[in-house]
Amino acid sequence: MTKAGLFLTFEGIDGSGKSTQARMLADRLRTQGHQVVLTREPGGSPGAEEIRRLVLEGDPDRWSAETELLLFTAARRDHLERTIEPALAAGKVVICDRFADSTRMYQGLSRGDLRSLVDQLHSLMIGREPDMTLLIDMDPETGLSRAKGRQGTEERFEDFGPDLQKKMRAGFLALADEFSDRFRIVDGNRDMDSVAKDVTDIVQAALR
Repeated sequence: MTKAGLFLTFEGIDGSGKSTQARMLADRLRTQGHQVVLTREPGGSPGAEEIRRLVLEGDPDRWSAETELLLFTAARRDHLERTIEPALAAGKVVICDRFADSTRMYQGLSRGDLRSLVDQLHSLMIGREPDMTLLIDMDPETGLSRAKGRQGTEERFEDFGPDLQKKMRAGFLALADEFSDRFRIVDGNRDMDSVAKDVTDIVQAALR
């Protein structure tokens, strides 16, 4: 059992498989006796889940990048207060599918040149980074094909098309350089079990 909480996040372009890997990791750690909270963004608390529906469904141009940024920050603040911080204080492992790095990408880079505003809001309202971020790196065309194949309702960002995905992938790799102390890059262009083995090895080392 871990004595102190560990905050892990998964990042990557749409269709990279990060959500599947987050679930697989949570299941594996639970079998080893760890208390795990598996959560997601936007969402992860009742209020944040309500905001999720506002930002992920509907027309691509439903919100400006600036309005999106405020909505995502509000959702993250509620998520942090009600789910993440209480779990970490109780010594649990928190595994989150997306966190602030996604906002640095979607609103800070790809939907507008808002990175400085993203960082200001993050510093003011969130004020913490994950202990470790696992970036599932994926070919943009493959990722978009996977994401669109899900036939879900939460496809507002996928509907921006392949150019956004390419920009996002480059941006995530640049973030991994910027925050190299906490980022670990995992090749997602492989079968699910091979990716999961690398993820598990990385996290087990951190837990030790």
